[in-house]
Amino acid sequence: MERNEFIKKFLAGLFFVLGIGMLVGVVFIIGLERGFSEPKFQVTALFKQVGGLNYGAPIRISGLAVGNVGTIEFLEQEIEGRNLKVVFNIYKKYEAQFKKCTRVSIKTEGVLGEKFVEISSDPELPPFDLSAPILGQAVLEVEDIAKVVTETAASLQGTTANANRLLEDFETLSKKSQRIMNRLEEKIMEGSLFKVF
Repeated sequence: MERNEFIKKFLAGLFFVLGIGMLVGVVFIIGLERGFSEPKFQVTALFKQVGGLNYGAPIRISGLAVGNVGTIEFLEQEIEGRNLKVVFNIYKKYEAQFKKCTRVSIKTEGVLGEKFVEISSDPELPPFDLSAPILGQAVLEVEDIAKVVTETAASLQGTTANANRLLEDFETLSKKSQRIMNRLEEKIMEGSLFKVF
């Protein structure tokens, strides 16, 4: 009987060790896939507001994920009107592409409005100087877009009202021209168009 109990305990222990090993293996594989073990370098960017950007949000260059957001903190003193410091963890293998870029902005993705950092190039701006913090672009919020759309709609309403007035004036002018043409035609038919007396 002791032998059977020993075998049961051995098998239970073996399954327990294998289960823990599989769990560690899965976590390790997921970590490799997510880039947790890849070497990274850090870059600091300054923003006026982050518009809901969270820790771990993806950082993209031309749509390709090249890192993630490390930390987001308030600055003790504003620098060029910006009071938030965001630290980027960029994969070392994308360092050359990152150094060619010139603009950092926070964008919204999808229906749920998930935020991510978009890094892009603008030929009119100089490439990033990694020895100093990068100045991020202002976040374009839904409220800002709604305000612009409202102002555009109001402007279009004014334009439409002006076009309607112009059409009314044209219609009045057309009626007057038609009356003049009718009178001329009557006078020509009567033969009295050129008679003074």
